[in-house]
Amino acid sequence: MRKKVTIVGAGNVGGSVAQRLAETGIADLVLADVFDGVSQGKALDLAEAGPIVGYDCKITGATLPGDYPLTANSDVVVFTSGAPRKPGMSRDDLLLINQKIVTDNVTEIVKHSPNCVLLMVNNPLDAMAHLAFKSAGFPKSRVIGQAGVLDTARFRTFLAMELGVSVDSVQAYVLGGHGDDMVPLTSYTTVGGIPVAKLLSPERLASIVERTR
Repeated sequence: MRKKVTIVGAGNVGGSVAQRLAETGIADLVLADVFDGVSQGKALDLAEAGPIVGYDCKITGATLPGDYPLTANSDVVVFTSGAPRKPGMSRDDLLLINQKIVTDNVTEIVKHSPNCVLLMVNNPLDAMAHLAFKSAGFPKSRVIGQAGVLDTARFRTFLAMELGVSVDSVQAYVLGGHGDDMVPLTSYTTVGGIPVAKLLSPERLASIVERTR
C-alpha cells in the first residue's frame, strides 16, 4: 500500500516540503492549512508540475479544521504551521502564540492517524516537539523535532560562503536546542581537514556563530 504524508501548514516551509516529497515520489501527499484555497492552489500547482518534472503522486489540498478526515491514515505528519518570526523576535517569543496551534492540530491529527510519526518543524522547535509529544501520547520514537540537522547545515553553509569553498569541504556540528542556546562546536570544525580557527579570525568566526543562531 502506498505511503501517505500530511503536511500541516502550506506556507513557504510547508510548500517546499511538499515539493521535495513530490519529487521523490515516495508517498501521496495531503497539504493542509487553515486558510481556504491556499493548500488547494499549491497542491494543484504541484500536481500539474508532475508530468514535466517526472513524478506521479496524488496531492490533495485540505482546509482545516473541516478537512481533517482527508489526513486520515497518514504514515507521517509534518508540522510547519504556526506564526513566523518577525524582525527582533526570538524563537521563544513564539511560544505562547504557537502552543495552542500545535495542541489543537496534534489532538485532531492523532484521532485520524493514530499510528503516524510526527515531525515537528515549527518554532520554538524544542518546546513544540515536547508539547506534541505530550499532546499525542505517542512513544518518543514517533515524535521527532527537526533542529540540529538544520542548524549544522546553516553553520556549514555560512562557513563555506565566508571562505569561498564547497560546503562538502566543511565538517561541522551544532549541538543543543534550536535557539540562542545552540552550541556550534568550533573546536571540532574543519575545512578541508584544516581547523577553522587557522582560517578565520576569532571575530569572524564569532560573527558566523551568531548568524547561525
